[in-house]
Parts: sequence; structure tokens; C-alpha cells
Amino acid sequence: MGICLSTKSPPRRNLSKRVTNNTNSSSRWSRVRSSSIKREKFDDSVIHEHAIAAALLFQQQNGGVLPFDRSSSLRHVPNSKRHQSLPRSSSTRARSLTDPLLPPQQLLNQDVNADELEVSHIVLVHGGGFGAWCWYKTIALLEECKFRVTAIDLTGSGIDLFDANGIQSLSQYVAPLADFLEKLADGEKVILVGHDFGGACISYAMELYPSKIAKAIFIAASMLKSGQSTLDMFSQKENSNDLMRQAQKFLYTNGNNLPPTAIDLDKTLLKDLLFNHSPAKDVALASVSMRPIPFPPVLEKLSLTDANYGSVRRFYIQTPEDNAIPITLQESMINESPPEKVFRLKGSDHSPFFSKPQALHKLLVEIAKIT
Repeated sequence: MGICLSTKSPPRRNLSKRVTNNTNSSSRWSRVRSSSIKREKFDDSVIHEHAIAAALLFQQQNGGVLPFDRSSSLRHVPNSKRHQSLPRSSSTRARSLTDPLLPPQQLLNQDVNADELEVSHIVLVHGGGFGAWCWYKTIALLEECKFRVTAIDLTGSGIDLFDANGIQSLSQYVAPLADFLEKLADGEKVILVGHDFGGACISYAMELYPSKIAKAIFIAASMLKSGQSTLDMFSQKENSNDLMRQAQKFLYTNGNNLPPTAIDLDKTLLKDLLFNHSPAKDVALASVSMRPIPFPPVLEKLSLTDANYGSVRRFYIQTPEDNAIPITLQESMINESPPEKVFRLKGSDHSPFFSKPQALHKLLVEIAKIT
């Protein structure tokens, strides 16, 4: 998530409960509700038909049975043979033209032969408060195209048991990613993908392990200059994001007279802030899965050099309907530190892995194919 702080203490807000009058249900409401249910059932049936068609197509092409992997997320992927899992969308909403439901043939291979790519191992790094779980749609789609995919849980995130309030530095927060890169075989390279605060995390890794990173992709992410912290970047626009300030809840486990140890987000504002175009099912998943964001890493200034960080090819994916990191702030970061190429996900909120999974997948594949 973007960090937008002011020098004043966050104001206390009086929350009121909204009471809905359910005593008189109009016939009009009944008709609208009935229509909505029918449309949802229709969308479900369409998705089901596509899934069956894709499974039959797979059997025809490969002469075998298609196993379904029921895991919704991956962390460190073993070297053993992976299951060929069929990606399923958790959304029953009507697809827009910018994020269509792909035909089975295209869904299975996307005209990509990962074996022919220079680098086909993609490492996904989540943003502040998120975890590896948020990439479940992206993982499924990439694996169907034969990519090797690893989604990292940073310290105190996802299923990592460390308390976010105890994280003292960016290096401690990024340690799982650094450990993973350190253990890569000599000559092996990966494509790093960072979302949100994950942008600062992959930048830190790019400085440490430039020879192991072929490309870096920033998705609605903090893309900083040397000497900047994530707090510095977002403080430039502190007066432009009232919703972010309203959503932030500072945690003081060391006492109120000391700096905050972490930042939590008001669950009632998550949808408006991070998921304003995302399916309700994914918003529900996030509301029970997100964890506090450690504060010291947000304060830490990056030390980036042209020889290391600057040697890695960078790409940026913009999210125009983003309420957490507004498009104006994304453009400011791009202008101050231009990447090799900029892409835009039309209609995407801050979390395109939920709101535009198919369109995001296409861009990741396109970037992977750039020579």
C-alpha cells in the first residue's frame, strides 16, 4: 500500500453504523435482485463451460488426464514436476473488453513457449500488508503458460509467523527474497515483479543481486531514486490522498512516546482504497488475510547505484483507477526515474491481480518476451 503521512497525529474519527430500512421491500427491488441472480448464474455457467472445454482440449493435445491443483497460492516452488492446474477466476462479474475471459486454447498456452525464453522464472513480491496469497490468479495463469513461478512471503507477511511490529529494517523485511536470490544456481536469472511497497523491496534486491535479475517489473509500485525512502516519495503528495490517511491506523507496541512500529489498515475502507474494482470474493479474502505493515522499512532510504540497480532492465505497469497510489504519483515516479517501457492497465484499481488478472497476465508475458 502507499504510505501517505502528515506531521500531525492522525485525527480520531467517530464511526457511525448505517441502518437500512428493510421493512418495505418494493417489487422493483425484487425484480432487480432476481435479474442479478440470473445474470450471476449465467456468468457461472459460461465460466464452467470454458473450464470443461479447456480440460477436454488439454486431454486431446496431451493424451492424459488433467489434474487440478487445489492450492490457492505458492511460495518457494520445488524443482519437482509441477501440476498442470487449470486457472479459475473467483469473480462472477461480467468481463469487460479490457479483461475478457480467454478462450481455452489461448488460456492454456497464450502462444508462449517458456522453454524458448531467455528467462522463464518469475518471482512475485507482494506489497505492504499483502502476502504471497494475493498472487493466486497470476500464479495459475503463468504456470499454464509453462512459466516457473515463485511467490515470496516477506518477513511478517502472509504465513510468515514473525510479528511485523518487531521488524527493525528493510533488510530484515526483505530477507526471504534475499535468501531466495542468494541460493539461485550460478548463471540462473529471474524476472522480479514487485507490487506496491514491494517495489522498494525489489529495488533493494536489484542493488544486491543485479547479476541474478534479468528484468524488474513494478506494478503500481514505489520506484524510488537513491537516497529516497518510501515515506519520502509518498509525503510529496500527502495532501492528495485523504482516503489513505483515513484508512491508516498506527500501532505503538513500544509505547506512545516512541515512533510507530507498524501501520494497520481500517478493514471498512479496504474496498474503497485498494479494491475499488475488484470482485467481492477477493475483497473478502484480503480482509481476513492482510497484516500490519512494519514501519521502520518505510522510513529507510535506499542506496542505489548505476552499476548495480541501474544495470537491471526496469518496466512499469500503471493502474489508472488506483486510490492508494494515484496515477499522478505513479507518473511522478516514472518521470523522475524513467524505466525502459511503461504499460497501462486500463480500468485497474490498486490490485490488478484481482481486478484485471487476465490483462495483467498478458502484460507480464509480453514483458517476459521482450529481448
